[in-house]
Amino acid sequence: MKDKLSLRKEYKEKRANLSEEEVHDLSIQIANNLLKLNIWDKNLYHLFLTINSQNEVQTEYILRILQGRDKDIAISKSDFETNELRHFLLTDNTVIKVNPYGIPEPSGKALEVSVTDIDVVFIPLLAIDVAGNRIGYGKGFYDRFLAQCRPDCVKIGISFFPPLDFQIVTDDFDIPVNHLITPEGVYHFST
Repeated sequence: MKDKLSLRKEYKEKRANLSEEEVHDLSIQIANNLLKLNIWDKNLYHLFLTINSQNEVQTEYILRILQGRDKDIAISKSDFETNELRHFLLTDNTVIKVNPYGIPEPSGKALEVSVTDIDVVFIPLLAIDVAGNRIGYGKGFYDRFLAQCRPDCVKIGISFFPPLDFQIVTDDFDIPVNHLITPEGVYHFST
């Protein structure tokens, strides 16, 4: 069985090997598969903005779906001293700037939202197992964030790749997702 470190390296490489066109096409398929989930009665959706240098899923297509359904959207700003995220309402006036780590974030004045107000969280990941345990970049930003969410908050992983066919070793602070959306379809986990 592979450990998190080797899986992180393997999936970073797999993602890096995707062409720009593949990332675009697969991201559209993911957004289309999102429509199969029964989550549209919620109010506040948290969406990560794509780190292009990491060849992440292009979340602009999910953003368009949420905006088309007139949903409130929260985005995050990273605090690298505490490794925690702060969350802000995305509006027409929100200014987005890329931080020194390549992460697009809200800049200037923005309305901060409480974690407990968030109903659905879309979660970036590198790999995920058959039980919904995710492997991210290893800094724990999302584990800390998800630990603060309400128990009924819907946690949705987004990935170009299907789940691993085995369960990874987890830590006490790891929080699994409820669903995974890939280009092939939607996976549900009993978390």
